[in-house]
Amino acid sequence: MELRQLRYFVAIVDHGSLSRAARVLHIVQPALTQQLHQLEEELGALLLHRSAQGMQPTDAGKLFYEHAQAILKQVSDARSAVAQSTDKPTGTVALGIPQSASGALAFPLLKAVRAAFPDIVFQLTEELTGNLTEQLRSGRLNLAILFDDGQLGGFTTRPLVEEEMMYITRSDSQFACKRKSITLSKVLQSPLILPSIQHGVRPRIEQVVRQQGLQITNVIDITSIAILKSAILADMGATILPVSPMLAEIERGEMRACPISDVHLARTVTLCASKNIPLTNAAMAVEKLVQDVTRDLCRSGKWLGTRNLMDD
Repeated sequence: MELRQLRYFVAIVDHGSLSRAARVLHIVQPALTQQLHQLEEELGALLLHRSAQGMQPTDAGKLFYEHAQAILKQVSDARSAVAQSTDKPTGTVALGIPQSASGALAFPLLKAVRAAFPDIVFQLTEELTGNLTEQLRSGRLNLAILFDDGQLGGFTTRPLVEEEMMYITRSDSQFACKRKSITLSKVLQSPLILPSIQHGVRPRIEQVVRQQGLQITNVIDITSIAILKSAILADMGATILPVSPMLAEIERGEMRACPISDVHLARTVTLCASKNIPLTNAAMAVEKLVQDVTRDLCRSGKWLGTRNLMDD
Protein backbone atom coordinates (compact mmCIF):
# COMPACT_ATOMS: atom_id res chain seq x y z
CA MET A 1 0.00 0.00 0.00
CA GLU A 2 1.40 3.38 -1.04
CA LEU A 3 0.60 6.90 0.12
CA ARG A 4 -0.33 7.88 -3.42
CA GLN A 5 -2.99 5.16 -3.44
CA LEU A 6 -4.48 6.68 -0.29
CA ARG A 7 -4.44 10.14 -1.90
CA TYR A 8 -6.07 8.76 -5.04
CA PHE A 9 -8.80 6.97 -3.10
CA VAL A 10 -9.59 10.04 -0.96
CA ALA A 11 -9.74 12.22 -4.09
CA ILE A 12 -12.22 9.85 -5.77
CA VAL A 13 -14.49 9.89 -2.70
CA ASP A 14 -14.20 13.66 -2.32
CA HIS A 15 -15.01 14.38 -5.98
CA GLY A 16 -17.47 11.49 -6.50
CA SER A 17 -16.03 10.69 -9.91
CA LEU A 18 -13.00 8.93 -11.39
CA SER A 19 -12.76 11.45 -14.21
CA ARG A 20 -12.92 14.51 -11.92
CA ALA A 21 -10.41 12.98 -9.50
CA ALA A 22 -8.06 12.17 -12.40
CA ARG A 23 -8.17 15.79 -13.57
CA VAL A 24 -7.46 17.13 -10.08
CA LEU A 25 -4.62 14.64 -9.56
CA HIS A 26 -3.21 15.28 -13.07
CA ILE A 27 -3.12 11.61 -14.04
CA VAL A 28 -4.95 9.69 -16.75
CA GLN A 29 -8.12 7.87 -15.70
CA PRO A 30 -6.94 4.32 -16.63
CA ALA A 31 -3.92 4.73 -14.32
CA LEU A 32 -6.18 5.94 -11.50
CA THR A 33 -8.51 2.97 -12.04
CA GLN A 34 -5.56 0.58 -11.96
CA GLN A 35 -4.29 2.00 -8.66
CA LEU A 36 -7.77 1.70 -7.16
CA HIS A 37 -8.04 -1.96 -8.24
CA GLN A 38 -4.60 -2.71 -6.75
CA LEU A 39 -5.66 -1.12 -3.46
CA GLU A 40 -8.90 -3.13 -3.37
CA GLU A 41 -7.00 -6.35 -4.12
CA GLU A 42 -4.54 -5.70 -1.31
CA LEU A 43 -7.34 -4.94 1.16
CA GLY A 44 -9.54 -7.76 -0.09
CA ALA A 45 -12.60 -5.53 -0.18
CA LEU A 46 -14.62 -3.47 -2.65
CA LEU A 47 -14.15 0.17 -1.67
CA LEU A 48 -16.29 2.00 -4.24
CA HIS A 49 -19.38 1.35 -6.31
CA ARG A 50 -21.15 3.30 -9.04
CA SER A 51 -24.52 4.93 -8.31
CA ALA A 52 -26.76 7.59 -9.78
CA GLN A 53 -24.78 10.10 -7.68
CA GLY A 54 -21.42 8.92 -9.05
CA MET A 55 -18.72 6.87 -7.33
CA GLN A 56 -19.81 6.18 -3.76
CA PRO A 57 -17.87 4.40 -0.99
CA THR A 58 -19.10 1.02 0.22
CA ASP A 59 -19.33 0.38 3.97
CA ALA A 60 -15.75 -0.87 3.84
CA GLY A 61 -14.82 2.18 1.77
CA LYS A 62 -16.33 4.57 4.31
CA LEU A 63 -14.26 2.96 7.07
CA PHE A 64 -11.09 3.01 5.00
CA TYR A 65 -11.72 6.65 4.01
CA GLU A 66 -11.58 7.74 7.66
CA HIS A 67 -8.28 5.92 8.19
CA ALA A 68 -6.82 7.22 4.92
CA GLN A 69 -7.66 10.81 5.88
CA ALA A 70 -6.01 10.36 9.28
CA ILE A 71 -2.86 8.84 7.77
CA LEU A 72 -2.50 11.55 5.14
CA LYS A 73 -2.98 14.27 7.77
CA GLN A 74 -0.29 12.77 9.99
CA VAL A 75 2.12 12.63 7.06
CA SER A 76 1.37 16.27 6.25
CA ASP A 77 1.88 17.22 9.91
CA ALA A 78 5.21 15.37 9.99
CA ARG A 79 6.43 17.28 6.94
CA SER A 80 5.30 20.59 8.45
CA ALA A 81 7.01 19.79 11.77
CA VAL A 82 10.34 19.29 10.01
CA ALA A 83 10.04 22.28 7.69
CA GLN A 84 8.46 25.01 9.75
CA SER A 85 10.12 27.64 11.89
CA THR A 86 9.23 28.02 15.56
CA ASP A 87 9.24 31.82 15.08
CA LYS A 88 6.70 31.75 12.26
CA PRO A 89 4.66 28.54 12.45
CA THR A 90 2.96 27.35 9.29
CA GLY A 91 0.89 24.35 8.26
CA THR A 92 -2.61 23.08 8.94
CA VAL A 93 -4.09 22.81 12.43
CA ALA A 94 -7.44 21.07 12.94
CA LEU A 95 -9.28 21.81 16.19
CA GLY A 96 -12.60 20.31 17.20
CA ILE A 97 -15.11 22.06 19.43
CA PRO A 98 -18.43 20.78 20.80
CA GLN A 99 -21.67 22.42 19.71
CA SER A 100 -22.44 23.56 23.23
CA ALA A 101 -19.13 25.44 23.62
CA SER A 102 -18.72 26.92 20.16
CA GLY A 103 -20.98 29.90 20.88
CA ALA A 104 -18.54 31.24 23.46
CA LEU A 105 -15.18 30.20 22.04
CA ALA A 106 -15.29 29.57 18.27
CA PHE A 107 -15.48 33.10 16.82
CA PRO A 108 -13.00 34.73 19.27
CA LEU A 109 -10.57 31.91 18.55
CA LEU A 110 -10.95 32.23 14.78
CA LYS A 111 -10.19 35.96 15.00
CA ALA A 112 -7.21 35.39 17.29
CA VAL A 113 -5.60 32.73 15.09
CA ARG A 114 -6.09 34.85 11.97
CA ALA A 115 -4.48 37.86 13.66
CA ALA A 116 -1.59 36.07 15.37
CA PHE A 117 -0.74 33.34 12.86
CA PRO A 118 -1.82 34.29 9.31
CA ASP A 119 0.34 31.51 7.81
CA ILE A 120 -1.50 28.76 9.71
CA VAL A 121 -4.38 27.09 7.89
CA PHE A 122 -6.84 26.80 10.76
CA GLN A 123 -9.61 24.21 10.44
CA LEU A 124 -12.31 24.53 13.11
CA THR A 125 -14.74 21.63 13.34
CA GLU A 126 -18.00 21.75 15.32
CA GLU A 127 -19.17 18.26 16.27
CA LEU A 128 -20.77 16.13 18.96
CA THR A 129 -18.36 15.35 21.78
CA GLY A 130 -18.33 11.62 20.99
CA ASN A 131 -17.34 12.29 17.38
CA LEU A 132 -14.58 14.67 18.43
CA THR A 133 -13.07 12.08 20.75
CA GLU A 134 -12.77 9.53 17.95
CA GLN A 135 -11.36 12.07 15.48
CA LEU A 136 -8.73 13.20 17.99
CA ARG A 137 -7.77 9.61 18.76
CA SER A 138 -7.37 8.74 15.07
CA GLY A 139 -5.30 11.82 14.28
CA ARG A 140 -7.82 13.65 12.12
CA LEU A 141 -7.79 16.43 14.71
CA ASN A 142 -4.68 17.94 16.28
CA LEU A 143 -6.58 19.39 19.23
CA ALA A 144 -10.09 19.19 20.67
CA ILE A 145 -12.12 20.95 23.32
CA LEU A 146 -13.70 18.16 25.40
CA PHE A 147 -15.52 17.88 28.71
CA ASP A 148 -13.73 15.98 31.45
CA ASP A 149 -16.00 13.06 32.30
CA GLY A 150 -13.20 10.93 33.74
CA GLN A 151 -12.67 9.19 30.38
CA LEU A 152 -9.88 11.35 28.93
CA GLY A 153 -6.99 9.12 30.02
CA GLY A 154 -5.89 8.54 26.43
CA PHE A 155 -5.16 12.24 25.89
CA THR A 156 -2.95 14.95 27.27
CA THR A 157 -5.30 17.39 28.96
CA ARG A 158 -5.30 21.03 30.04
CA PRO A 159 -8.36 22.12 32.07
CA LEU A 160 -9.53 25.52 30.85
CA VAL A 161 -12.67 26.53 32.74
CA GLU A 162 -15.39 25.15 34.95
CA GLU A 163 -18.74 26.08 33.44
CA GLU A 164 -21.87 26.18 35.63
CA MET A 165 -25.04 24.59 34.27
CA MET A 166 -28.32 26.40 34.84
CA TYR A 167 -32.05 25.91 34.43
CA ILE A 168 -32.98 27.73 31.20
CA THR A 169 -36.44 28.54 29.85
CA ARG A 170 -38.13 30.99 27.56
CA SER A 171 -38.40 34.28 29.46
CA ASP A 172 -42.20 34.19 29.70
CA SER A 173 -42.43 30.41 29.93
CA GLN A 174 -44.99 28.55 32.03
CA PHE A 175 -41.97 26.60 33.33
CA ALA A 176 -39.89 29.68 34.23
CA CYS A 177 -38.28 29.93 37.65
CA LYS A 178 -40.30 32.23 39.90
CA ARG A 179 -37.38 32.96 42.27
CA LYS A 180 -33.68 33.79 41.97
CA SER A 181 -32.74 30.10 42.08
CA ILE A 182 -34.36 26.67 41.87
CA THR A 183 -33.77 23.24 43.42
CA LEU A 184 -32.91 20.18 41.35
CA SER A 185 -36.07 18.34 42.41
CA LYS A 186 -38.14 21.31 41.22
CA VAL A 187 -36.23 21.35 37.92
CA LEU A 188 -37.10 17.69 37.34
CA GLN A 189 -40.82 18.43 37.66
CA SER A 190 -40.71 20.34 34.37
CA PRO A 191 -40.57 18.66 30.97
CA LEU A 192 -36.88 18.78 30.04
CA ILE A 193 -35.37 19.22 26.61
CA LEU A 194 -31.83 17.87 26.86
CA PRO A 195 -28.92 17.17 24.52
CA SER A 196 -28.64 13.49 23.63
CA ILE A 197 -26.16 11.22 25.39
CA GLN A 198 -23.47 11.89 22.75
CA HIS A 199 -23.15 15.45 24.07
CA GLY A 200 -20.66 15.98 26.87
CA VAL A 201 -23.18 17.67 29.19
CA ARG A 202 -25.74 14.86 29.30
CA PRO A 203 -23.65 12.24 31.18
CA ARG A 204 -22.77 14.88 33.79
CA ILE A 205 -26.44 15.80 34.29
CA GLU A 206 -27.43 12.13 34.60
CA GLN A 207 -24.63 11.53 37.11
CA VAL A 208 -25.65 14.39 39.43
CA VAL A 209 -29.35 13.40 39.25
CA ARG A 210 -28.49 9.80 40.24
CA GLN A 211 -26.26 11.00 43.09
CA GLN A 212 -29.25 12.89 44.52
CA GLY A 213 -31.41 9.76 44.36
CA LEU A 214 -33.62 11.35 41.70
CA GLN A 215 -34.68 10.44 38.17
CA ILE A 216 -35.28 12.24 34.89
CA THR A 217 -38.68 10.97 33.77
CA ASN A 218 -40.02 13.58 31.36
CA VAL A 219 -37.38 14.31 28.73
CA ILE A 220 -37.09 15.11 25.03
CA ASP A 221 -33.70 14.13 23.55
CA ILE A 222 -32.42 16.47 20.85
CA THR A 223 -29.00 16.16 19.19
CA SER A 224 -28.91 19.61 17.55
CA ILE A 225 -28.37 22.66 19.74
CA ALA A 226 -30.17 24.79 17.14
CA ILE A 227 -33.28 22.57 17.31
CA LEU A 228 -33.06 22.49 21.11
CA LYS A 229 -33.13 26.31 21.14
CA SER A 230 -36.18 26.33 18.89
CA ALA A 231 -37.97 23.90 21.20
CA ILE A 232 -37.22 26.11 24.22
CA LEU A 233 -38.48 29.20 22.40
CA ALA A 234 -41.63 27.27 21.47
CA ASP A 235 -42.09 26.64 25.23
CA MET A 236 -42.09 22.86 24.85
CA GLY A 237 -40.10 22.62 28.09
CA ALA A 238 -36.96 23.75 29.90
CA THR A 239 -33.34 22.67 29.69
CA ILE A 240 -30.25 22.25 31.87
CA LEU A 241 -27.25 23.71 30.07
CA PRO A 242 -24.37 26.12 30.49
CA VAL A 243 -25.22 29.67 29.49
CA SER A 244 -22.82 29.79 26.52
CA PRO A 245 -25.01 28.02 23.89
CA MET A 246 -27.93 30.31 24.76
CA LEU A 247 -25.96 33.50 25.35
CA ALA A 248 -27.39 35.48 22.43
CA GLU A 249 -30.98 34.59 23.36
CA ILE A 250 -30.41 35.46 27.03
CA GLU A 251 -28.82 38.82 26.15
CA ARG A 252 -31.82 39.63 23.91
CA GLY A 253 -34.20 38.79 26.75
CA GLU A 254 -35.74 35.82 24.93
CA MET A 255 -34.52 33.27 27.48
CA ARG A 256 -33.83 33.26 31.19
CA ALA A 257 -31.14 31.32 33.07
CA CYS A 258 -31.74 30.41 36.72
CA PRO A 259 -29.06 28.91 39.02
CA ILE A 260 -29.71 25.47 40.54
CA SER A 261 -29.20 26.07 44.23
CA ASP A 262 -28.81 22.72 45.99
CA VAL A 263 -26.28 20.85 43.80
CA HIS A 264 -22.97 21.64 42.15
CA LEU A 265 -23.81 21.05 38.50
CA ALA A 266 -20.92 22.08 36.28
CA ARG A 267 -18.66 20.76 33.57
CA THR A 268 -14.90 21.08 33.14
CA VAL A 269 -13.98 22.34 29.68
CA THR A 270 -10.65 20.78 28.74
CA LEU A 271 -8.17 21.23 25.89
CA CYS A 272 -6.99 17.81 24.69
CA ALA A 273 -4.35 16.38 22.37
CA SER A 274 -3.27 12.85 21.52
CA LYS A 275 -0.61 11.22 23.70
CA ASN A 276 0.69 9.25 20.73
CA ILE A 277 0.83 11.85 17.93
CA PRO A 278 3.26 14.76 18.49
CA LEU A 279 1.98 18.28 17.99
CA THR A 280 3.53 20.38 15.26
CA ASN A 281 4.88 23.82 16.08
CA ALA A 282 1.75 25.30 14.51
CA ALA A 283 -0.49 23.11 16.70
CA MET A 284 1.47 24.07 19.81
CA ALA A 285 1.05 27.74 18.90
CA VAL A 286 -2.73 27.28 18.56
CA GLU A 287 -2.79 25.28 21.81
CA LYS A 288 -1.31 28.24 23.69
CA LEU A 289 -3.60 30.67 21.91
CA VAL A 290 -6.69 28.68 22.97
CA GLN A 291 -5.60 29.12 26.59
CA ASP A 292 -4.92 32.86 26.14
CA VAL A 293 -8.29 33.48 24.45
CA THR A 294 -10.15 31.48 27.09
CA ARG A 295 -8.43 33.37 29.89
CA ASP A 296 -9.35 36.71 28.30
CA LEU A 297 -12.99 35.66 27.84
CA CYS A 298 -13.24 34.71 31.52
CA ARG A 299 -11.55 37.86 32.82
CA SER A 300 -13.69 40.13 30.66
CA GLY A 301 -16.91 38.37 31.69
CA LYS A 302 -17.78 37.57 28.08
CA TRP A 303 -17.92 33.84 28.82
CA LEU A 304 -20.65 33.90 31.46
CA GLY A 305 -20.93 31.31 34.21
CA THR A 306 -17.30 30.19 34.05
CA ARG A 307 -14.42 29.91 36.52
CA ASN A 308 -10.90 30.06 35.13
CA LEU A 309 -8.97 26.87 36.00
CA MET A 310 -5.68 27.78 34.29
CA ASP A 311 -4.48 30.09 37.06
CA ASP A 312 -5.47 27.84 39.99
